[in-house]
Amino acid sequence: MAVEWYERLGFEQESVHRYGPGMPAFLTIQRGRMCLFLSEHEGDARPDTLVYLRVNDIESIATEFNADIKDAPWAREIELRDPDGNRLRSGTPTD
Repeated sequence: MAVEWYERLGFEQESVHRYGPGMPAFLTIQRGRMCLFLSEHEGDARPDTLVYLRVNDIESIATEFNADIKDAPWAREIELRDPDGNRLRSGTPTD
């Protein structure tokens, strides 16, 4: 699972569920009020899935991942890919 990668974004593992021994895991991770579900089950997400995370500290996340910040009219943003290939766009809204 990509839990360690998400920990770098400030998420903490909240729960893990398996239907039986050796079965794929289904996890819940949380950062403040944001909650994401991670699954090892094949076919649970469409290829090239995009999740948008609104954050207050895009600069620190960009530094942690050595990512370039792009200024959009609505936010300062970065885009990352998790170890499973899912896209995460994170942004701090601009006034």
